[in-house]
Amino acid sequence: MSDLTKNNSSSSNESQNNPIMVEVTRGNMVESIHRASYAVVDTDGKVVLSGGDYEKVTYGRSAIKCMQALPLIESGAADAFNLTDAEISIACASHDGQPEHVETVKKWLAKIGCTEDDLECGSHLPYHIPSMVDLLKSGGSESTLHNNCSGKHTGFLTVCKQLGYDLKGYVKYEHPLQQRILGAMETMCGMDLGDAPRGVDGCGIPVIGAPLANIALAMARFADPSDQPEARQEACLRINKAIAAEPFMIAGSDRFCTKIVEATKGRALIKTGAEGVYTGIIPELGLGIALKADDGVTRSAETVIGMILRHLKVIDDATAQAMKDVLEPPLFNRAGIQVGQVRAAQSVRF
Repeated sequence: MSDLTKNNSSSSNESQNNPIMVEVTRGNMVESIHRASYAVVDTDGKVVLSGGDYEKVTYGRSAIKCMQALPLIESGAADAFNLTDAEISIACASHDGQPEHVETVKKWLAKIGCTEDDLECGSHLPYHIPSMVDLLKSGGSESTLHNNCSGKHTGFLTVCKQLGYDLKGYVKYEHPLQQRILGAMETMCGMDLGDAPRGVDGCGIPVIGAPLANIALAMARFADPSDQPEARQEACLRINKAIAAEPFMIAGSDRFCTKIVEATKGRALIKTGAEGVYTGIIPELGLGIALKADDGVTRSAETVIGMILRHLKVIDDATAQAMKDVLEPPLFNRAGIQVGQVRAAQSVRF
């Protein structure tokens, strides 16, 4: 499905198994391993760094929310409703439901004349444990505002308001909003997705399958959209700026995405997705990253993208040392004693 140019160092057909990228130690033994595939692509479609089967069709899940936010800018909705960087960032977020997240979404809904009842994402308790405890202690309960995708869905409602689309059923594949998003994905990924595998995400919207390398191409076009139409260029740059300015909104105070964007001062705009998917936008290099952990475990995907960012020198040695426990987290037992570590596999060679 991919028309991308492969480098000479790796081929998707070299092995049936993706490489072991991450080791989990306990004591002096490797207890678990994680395999992953990844692609780093430039705006010409050249795969400049890769491992494993990077042509395998993958659901981008929440890692591609920046693409789903493009109509929010291109439709004129962001300007019409005077959206802030915080609101645009949370439109691309998988947030933890901390009070600041909830309040941002609530105020944004009021701005467009909607309420939490208009959100079709479903509800769950905050992922941020202290926020969940505080909510329950106060007698509160879960709502659609706490859903980690509530910002994205508020963005969808904002586009519907701007373009006169029906608010009901905006999550359906046939809805004009979702078709508009599909069109944006096709141009960014550089391929026809009409016959691509399709499913339903956790928040109810369609998920569309695409090869990892094409997802990475889309991220490269965010990094350097200069070959895109003017409206698309402006949308990409505005989304990048918002995430860099408001990294807390993209995830939360304890989250890997937020910490990396903060530590790199926006040089790396990364985003997690369910089932071990990660993407990265590297504006200064004009590169996009996409990866998938075979077992769908977040800890492995975070470690892999950290390795890639270090290899690309977006995370320098000093920053890596300061973030050692984030990039290769220690494991503790119930007594608080370190018993192991999640780390780059010793066999990894870029």
